[in-house]
Amino acid sequence: MPPPPGFPQLPPPPPFFWGETPEEEYYKSHGVSNSKSYFETSNGKIFTQSWLPLDQPVKAAVFMTHGYTSDTSWVFQNICIAYAKWGYAVFAADLLGHGRSDGLHGYIGDMDKAAATSLSYFVSVRRSEQYCNLPAFLLGESMGGMITMLMYFQSDPDIWSGLIFLSPLFVLPEGMIPSKLHITMYGLLFGLADTWAAMPTAQMAVKAVKDLEKLKVLVVNPKRYAGKPRVGTMREVVRVTNYVQNNFEKVRVPFFTAHGTADGLACHTGSEMLYEKAVTAKEDKTLKLYEGMYHSLINGEPDEAADLVLADMKDWIDAMAQKYGPKLKTSY
Repeated sequence: MPPPPGFPQLPPPPPFFWGETPEEEYYKSHGVSNSKSYFETSNGKIFTQSWLPLDQPVKAAVFMTHGYTSDTSWVFQNICIAYAKWGYAVFAADLLGHGRSDGLHGYIGDMDKAAATSLSYFVSVRRSEQYCNLPAFLLGESMGGMITMLMYFQSDPDIWSGLIFLSPLFVLPEGMIPSKLHITMYGLLFGLADTWAAMPTAQMAVKAVKDLEKLKVLVVNPKRYAGKPRVGTMREVVRVTNYVQNNFEKVRVPFFTAHGTADGLACHTGSEMLYEKAVTAKEDKTLKLYEGMYHSLINGEPDEAADLVLADMKDWIDAMAQKYGPKLKTSY
């Protein structure tokens, strides 16, 4: 997500999005611990992190996927840390082509493969002795929401207790849909152009981040992809959003989906469509629409607005973990 035109020149980024405080000290001050590792998959090596509550029992495990151009090491951690503070074991992985994972930066030429790669790590943790009998939830933000839905479709039945979506990319805004001309022209090059950073796009920061100070933190992320969208990535976004829209009725588990009505990167109609078409029991599905909020609900809105979203998310997962936790006693 490039900054808007005329955005001021910023100084070099601090070592961490929160500033200079050493990691261990920062995490401990929030009542959580953090660990980092690499996970080998058949599609390449991916960078993974976990955030665990320090002084309380774990209620459930939550497996999180960040959005396009992002990664797990910058402001996305705010979501991870929040859930860990609430008593959840949180696990996240940089998508292929993002952050410290393998792949060409900013390129996902096969969304199904990207989903399967992160899913292989998530399932390895979910099946472990420590977490196999706890409730387990998948969470995805923005494009990560779309990929999270692919993970759900790829998973064994009943392995996940529920799904959580923040501004999921299920429906592209009209101004961001690549023209058929561009897709056709690049397609005629027999894949040679698939990795090119050449796709025109609307100014993505518009209606994405409302709080200017938070935008300044976001854009100095040293691992952020700041180039034009790559041809293959946009081709896949178009394909998979269509696929997901046509398969919402396969969703049977509890879910929570949150969307701002002024989101300029992912239409809130996608969350509404999921709520209407999913066969999940009505009492187990929640749609939250936040009037006037932009795309980045946690890391882009003023604190009071972000806190409202977090409170709604906490209420939902606490209720689901309590309602369904005791019934999940089967090892996967």
